[in-house]
Amino acid sequence: MSFENQLALVTGASRGIGAATAIALAAKGAHVILTARTAKDLEEVEEKIHNAGGKATIAPLDLTDGDSIGRLAQAISGRWDALDILVLNAAMLGTLTPVPAIDGKEFNNVLTLNLIAQQTLIAAFDPMMRKSEDARLLAMTSSVGRSPRPFWGAYGASKAALETLVLSYGEEMRNLGKLRTAIINPGRTRTDMRARAYPGEDPQSVKSPEVVADRLVEILASDFETGERFDIN
Repeated sequence: MSFENQLALVTGASRGIGAATAIALAAKGAHVILTARTAKDLEEVEEKIHNAGGKATIAPLDLTDGDSIGRLAQAISGRWDALDILVLNAAMLGTLTPVPAIDGKEFNNVLTLNLIAQQTLIAAFDPMMRKSEDARLLAMTSSVGRSPRPFWGAYGASKAALETLVLSYGEEMRNLGKLRTAIINPGRTRTDMRARAYPGEDPQSVKSPEVVADRLVEILASDFETGERFDIN
């Protein structure tokens, strides 16, 4: 299981599942590009990777700014020919509330990051992924994207739409090149987002982000079929 000479881009890489995934990929030899809004947190993850002998580059940016994604793609393509791994992890929860009470402005923000920015990322890096000998795209979802739950309408809708978007892209690419997509449901994981959603839960009662990251590395190293869904328990 080695990702030597492969380039990976992980969004939401400053903490939680994104940071753990970036560290795990770097440990297996990939050069990992870390994106998130907070430069300081990205620098801490980058330092961990470098201290362990890995390779990483940070790219602080706000994914809701489509122009910044375009500039990032231009900068990366100017240094590397192909992108081998794209992990779409960044997301926001929003307020858990009944559907009639959803705030329109906040809902727009949720959709902008959880859906529109993801399509912008795919469009921006599609040329680089097509140049890879084995491009893989993993999109992080949630069980509420497939199994609606009270008060989770806004977040669940954004994830349901993301799944359709990513799976459609995978089908479009099925016969055009070596690019595969998969949907990942990380399940109950010790993240800041889950802490906000379940404030009374004991964090130690759920698995760590490192457990999810290790499973993602296994999936990326496997011959998974495009369009597969993985639930990590």
